[in-house]
Amino acid sequence: RFTSSPGENAFQVKITAPEEQFTRVGVQVLDRKDGSFLVRYRMYASYKSLRIEVKTGDKHVAKSPYILKGPIYHENCDCPQEESSAWLEEMNCPQTIPQIQRDLANFPIVDPDKIAKEIPQRFGQRQSLCHYTIKDNEVYIKTHGEHVGFRIFMDAILLSLTRKVKMPDVEFFVNLGDWPLEKRKPPQNLHPIFSWCGSSESKDIVMPTYDLTDSVLETMGRVSLDMMSVQANTGPSWEDKNTTAFWRGRDSRKERLELVKLSRKYPEIIDAAFTNFFFFKHDENLYGPIVKHISFFDFFKYKYQINIDGTVAAYRLPYLLAGNSVVLKQDSIYYEHFYNELQPWKHYIPFKSDLSDLLEKLQWAKDHDEEVKYALRSTQ
Repeated sequence: RFTSSPGENAFQVKITAPEEQFTRVGVQVLDRKDGSFLVRYRMYASYKSLRIEVKTGDKHVAKSPYILKGPIYHENCDCPQEESSAWLEEMNCPQTIPQIQRDLANFPIVDPDKIAKEIPQRFGQRQSLCHYTIKDNEVYIKTHGEHVGFRIFMDAILLSLTRKVKMPDVEFFVNLGDWPLEKRKPPQNLHPIFSWCGSSESKDIVMPTYDLTDSVLETMGRVSLDMMSVQANTGPSWEDKNTTAFWRGRDSRKERLELVKLSRKYPEIIDAAFTNFFFFKHDENLYGPIVKHISFFDFFKYKYQINIDGTVAAYRLPYLLAGNSVVLKQDSIYYEHFYNELQPWKHYIPFKSDLSDLLEKLQWAKDHDEEVKYALRSTQ
């Protein structure tokens, strides 16, 4: 068994369709640098079966070649499976997801006609919403509000699902903005709204962010940053990483200004800078200058990654956790769909929302280097 990388070209993977003259399949072999590899492929046509060869040099590895019996459909094939329960089982979907169950528990009964009137009246002028209806596996959309461009991400995931499985008839509203909307509390009349971000002060139903779903749908396509590509681009080994804590981003929260100020005071401990000013342009002279964007993969040249809220939760967190740097996460009222599964001091090091103990937590991490390094394995 390997415990370190044998080299990124140690294995060759070839995928062919035995019954076809040509096979249009893209393959990527991703070296995680710890002795393990990820292999992924993207098909551009559907096939009856696939033959997967894994070789090192001229020799097959383990039980290679493997035969994957089909039919095997490509992403854009409109080939929905009739039984959704069978599809969920084949996809290894969990029976329940605690976060969603808790969110939905606030809405034991929903009157579609009632919310179709009330939600647009309440939110439609100031917010951006989509009213989705899935009927006979077709997706219908009605938008409310002025800035509805982000519907393309929700459209994409719903259309992808309806190509794969027959969806039940359902109606729901999706919030296209950053902030969760439903601030009422029982026994007030709550409105069920799906959002990409939740908070301890809201009752929205939280789903995976548009950033995550887009990176999945566009894997090996127009998106280069995804949960797998990160694992093959984690920079130097732990021992060779820069021991300065690192952060880059825009000025979308006051605490980010404080972080840059802290970096100015302790440059040997924190390297934090803005790549863009939008919210506090009048303070650019105080907190600038703007620095150039760098590749997200280059973040992992640094041992310590600081995750701090933007307008809401910072959607970079899942990608930071997939790397092999330790994440220091700001305490926050905001959360993404998976935060309830994270454990502080196991998956990340917490620090106070006002940053008052950030330097202390960084010093703790440096004083417990081996412990932190070991914890990284459970994070990934």
